[in-house]
Amino acid sequence: MSLTLRKKVFITAALTGSGGTQNKSLNVPRSPQQISKAAIAAAKAGAAVVHCHVRDPKTGEPARELALYREVTELIRAADVDLVLNLTAGMGGDLVTGPPDAPLPLNEAETDMASATDRVAHIAACRPEICTLDCGTMNFAEADYVMTNTPGMLREMAGLMRDIGVRPEIEAFDTGHLWLAKQLASEGLIDDPVMVQLCMGIPWGAPDDLNTLMAMVNNVPDSWVFSAFSIGRNQMPYVAAAVLSGGNVRVGLEDNLYLERGVLATNDQLVAKAASMIDSMGVGLMTPEEVRAELKLEKRAPA
Repeated sequence: MSLTLRKKVFITAALTGSGGTQNKSLNVPRSPQQISKAAIAAAKAGAAVVHCHVRDPKTGEPARELALYREVTELIRAADVDLVLNLTAGMGGDLVTGPPDAPLPLNEAETDMASATDRVAHIAACRPEICTLDCGTMNFAEADYVMTNTPGMLREMAGLMRDIGVRPEIEAFDTGHLWLAKQLASEGLIDDPVMVQLCMGIPWGAPDDLNTLMAMVNNVPDSWVFSAFSIGRNQMPYVAAAVLSGGNVRVGLEDNLYLERGVLATNDQLVAKAASMIDSMGVGLMTPEEVRAELKLEKRAPA
């Protein structure tokens, strides 16, 4: 990809994620009401896109119940601010083996493997403007957990997303995931303009050093739109890295809990800090309508 600094970029706020962060910060939203409130605050701070998972409102554990997604969607669409809604479709691909000396049978209590239809059921019901497509399988931090997304599964999910009329955001955790995404696009399963999120620094995908980031960026076709982020303390440095590499920006409590050392953040504080950094670089912020125009998205009306 030829590097061109964008005149304007958009910020995606990744509000809550599916990691076990709910007991590490009271600011991590759990209920649909808390998630929608965080989305509205993030939009007012400068985010054009909000990326949403759902959680069990009582325990904070990650969930994928359709009713929770419906409630989040309805609350966000009824709000007095405009934003682009991006729902995850990454849940339902969790494979957890037994220990190394006895990998089978699988750990059924923690394994959550769903069909392609089940994994996009909430997308069909809620019809967000964007949903994520994790374009590859990888070892994911924990010892015996594999994030599982086979080529067959991804082809089926991409086709369903196309038929529903929701644009996928490719989640690429390594260069091979971009290779597969380009194959899906060549097969007509992902329509132009293709949106890709470069997910850096997640064990055990692409590390977040700048050489690896540029290897990822250089594997993004010129006609695609990309964003990039890293996790933990490198979230804010990656605001600058993403902009300088010609991309857009993602921040939020899914990826980092802290505003600065020892200070727990809220989503809107992280967005505001990123917006200030972007402004100081002489780059503007895109509005939701500008994002829709670039990505050819259809604005969804409240139910």
